[in-house]
Amino acid sequence: MKIGVPLETFPGERRVALVPDSVGPLAKMGHSVSIQTGAGVEAGYLDDAYTQKGATVVPTREALYELADAMLFVRGMGLNPEAGRTDLELMRPGQILIGSFDPLSNPQAARPVAERKVTTFAMELMPRITRAQSMDVLSSMATIAGYKAVLLAANHAPRMLPMFMTAAGTITPAHVFVIGAGVAGLQAIATAKRLGAVVKAYDVRPAVKEQIESLGAKFVEMELETKGAEDKGGYAKEMGEEFIRKQRELMAKVVAESHLVITTALVPGKKSPVLITADMVKGMIPGSVIVDLAAERGGNCELTKADETVHVHGVTILGPTNLPSTIPFHASQMYAKNLVTFVKEITKDGAFALDMDNDVHRETLLTKEGEVVHPRVKELLGAGMSNSEWRIANGE
Repeated sequence: MKIGVPLETFPGERRVALVPDSVGPLAKMGHSVSIQTGAGVEAGYLDDAYTQKGATVVPTREALYELADAMLFVRGMGLNPEAGRTDLELMRPGQILIGSFDPLSNPQAARPVAERKVTTFAMELMPRITRAQSMDVLSSMATIAGYKAVLLAANHAPRMLPMFMTAAGTITPAHVFVIGAGVAGLQAIATAKRLGAVVKAYDVRPAVKEQIESLGAKFVEMELETKGAEDKGGYAKEMGEEFIRKQRELMAKVVAESHLVITTALVPGKKSPVLITADMVKGMIPGSVIVDLAAERGGNCELTKADETVHVHGVTILGPTNLPSTIPFHASQMYAKNLVTFVKEITKDGAFALDMDNDVHRETLLTKEGEVVHPRVKELLGAGMSNSEWRIANGE
């Protein structure tokens, strides 16, 4: 199979879908790799590094699409709705697209891709099962985001994180509160502890208490009914407004005592729950910093603005939406490893081999033969209507 890697066109995106070290493993599977000129430069991977590993460098996007049987993306349609639309006319029937497409939050973007009669695999839909962990791009990128969130907070804070015993007196450690103990939250906890902070953390799923404490943080106990807070995939589920109101009340005291707050509470395909209100921000210590990793979905803090820095009541609120792109070298390395493993999963003897009895194949398959085929995405688009039915219903 001929694999193509295009230059990412989303503004500010510095990652690349494959790194030079990915070429060898793919060649051993019977695949060839072509990369668009300059695709890896922003991540620190020059064209020569790819050619030295056996890849071909292609001068234009058009030539790459014409050549490739499968295209690998960091941001496909859905995560790149404007610039990505220019790729539609380049897609060929039967071509395979693999990458991140944001199908649960932006399901409409899947329809025009389906109409090109391409086969699309959305990596965000990877099932949370043991054998799929090495293909889980959400976890890989969350690791980067959790790490960088603490560095951002420390950079904006007017205090140091660790305790120091100096001739000028004792410097007391910063208090960090991490909300949400998924992959990003756990990495934030670990990073804050390495920097010497006193760390507390909370998650609606009580089962993660042991993981939080194993990293040296204190688990914040809240008297809340948490039954049903986790779905079968291990993700936090959306809770009711009454639950969130009580949660805010109990959390307010911990937020008020914290110097740095990292929020990571996300529900796939849903608006982020607001956990920190404007009144809670008002009660924080002057000079405190909030880094809201849920900013792209509306934010866990009521005052968060995506990709902006907000200063209010002496508190700095950061709403970054693409932290993995700020560490593109290693983010690309991790993402590429996920994709290489996935390509191995869906091919045999160098050829595409779709198996609908394979849960990894079935759960990540988004479009095929002109239709959006993923059940959950179809439901979001309109009770499972086909493309033709949807066009008729919408007067097209």
